[in-house]
Amino acid sequence: MEPSASLEAAKHALMLFGIILAAGTFSGLLARLGRIPDVVVLLLAGMLLGPSVLGLVNIKADSTINQLILIFGSSYILFDGGASIRLKVLKEVWITIVVISTVGLLATAAITGVAAYYFLGVPFIIALLLGAVIASTDPATLVPVFKQVRIKERVAQTVMSESAFNDAMGVILTFAVLGVAVGAGEFSAGDVIIDLFKQALLGIVIGGVLGYLAAFLIAHEKFGFLAEFAPVVTLMAVIGAYISADGMHASGFMAVFVFGIMLGNQESLGFGLTRHEGGELEDYVMTTAFIMRMFIFILLGTQVDFGLMSQYLISGIAVVVVFMLVARPVTVFFCALPDRRAKWSFKEMLFMSWTRETGVIPGALAGMLVGMKAPGAQIIASVTFIAILMTILIQATTTKWLANKLGLLVK
Repeated sequence: MEPSASLEAAKHALMLFGIILAAGTFSGLLARLGRIPDVVVLLLAGMLLGPSVLGLVNIKADSTINQLILIFGSSYILFDGGASIRLKVLKEVWITIVVISTVGLLATAAITGVAAYYFLGVPFIIALLLGAVIASTDPATLVPVFKQVRIKERVAQTVMSESAFNDAMGVILTFAVLGVAVGAGEFSAGDVIIDLFKQALLGIVIGGVLGYLAAFLIAHEKFGFLAEFAPVVTLMAVIGAYISADGMHASGFMAVFVFGIMLGNQESLGFGLTRHEGGELEDYVMTTAFIMRMFIFILLGTQVDFGLMSQYLISGIAVVVVFMLVARPVTVFFCALPDRRAKWSFKEMLFMSWTRETGVIPGALAGMLVGMKAPGAQIIASVTFIAILMTILIQATTTKWLANKLGLLVK
C-alpha cells in the first residue's frame, strides 16, 4: 500500500524542522564563538539552505506553516522582550516611545519614500508604500540582540518598546497607503494615528488583563495553583493574548508585549515566584525564544530572492542608505530631543539612531503585497529584502562595538 500524500507531507515537514533545528543549533554555537548576535548567523544559514543555494529548505512565504511560525514566533519573542522591561524605567521614557512610534514612523516613511521616488523612479505613491513597509523596526531582531549585548537599561528598553509599538503602526500605515495606491481611498495621517491609538490601547488593555490574570494564577501566595505549570501557561496566554486582540481588531503584538511586561513585573503587582520556580520559568522562556528565533530567521533567509534583488540592487542600496543614515537619525533626534523628562544625551540618541533593524514584519508585509499583486509589489519586495540584509548584517553586528564606543555598555 502506497503512503498517503498527507503522511508524506508530514514526513517532509518533520525533515525540514530537523534541518532547521540542526542548522540553528550550529549557528547559535558559531554566533557565541564569534561573539555576534545569533540572528545574523541564522539569517546567513537560511540563505545557504534556501532554494537559491543548497535548496534544502523551501517553505513558501505565503504558506500556512510559514505564517504560523512568523505569528507565533514573533509573539513569543515579543513576550520575552516585554518580560525584560521594567515599569520604573518605562515611566521615564514613555513619551519618547509614543512619539517615535507614531509621528516618528510617519517621518521615517516619508523621508524613505522621497528617496525611493528619486532613486527608483517610481510613482510617488508607490515610493511612499515602500517607505511604509520598511519603516517599522523589528522586535524579533532587537529583543535577542539586547538579550545578548547588555546596553544601558533605559536605552535598550526604549528601543525594544518602540519596536513592539511601531509594528502595529507600520501595518496600519502600509494598508492606508495601499488603499490610495489602488484608488480605494485617500490617505490621512490623522486617521492613521487615531486608528493606531485605538488598536494599541485595546491591545494594552487585553494584554494587561491577561497578564495580571496569569501572574495571579501562577504567583499568588494562596491562589497560585498553576505555578508548576507556568511554562505552559505562558504558551497558552501568548496565543490567547494575540488571538483575542486580533479578533477585536486590536494590535496582537502589543497585547503579547504588555502581557510579558505584566508577568515580568509580578513583584510590583504583589506576587512572586520562589527562586526555583522563577529560574525554571526563565530557562524555559529563554530556550523557547531561541527556538523561535531559529525558525523565523532561517526561514526569512531561505526566502531571500536574489534574482529579484539584483534587478534593483544599486538603486535599492541607495534607498536603504538614506533610510539608515538620514531617515532614522532625523526621526530619533526630532522625537527624542524635545522629551525633557527623559533627558536623552547625544550619545544615547546617536545609538538609537543606528539600532533599528528591519526584519520579520516588513518581510511579511512585502510578501503580502506580492501575493495581492499590489502596484509596485516586486520593487517593494526587492528593496525590503535589501533593507533586511543590510540592517541585520551591518547594524546588528556593530551594536556592541558602537555601544562600547559611546560608553553605553553595562559592564
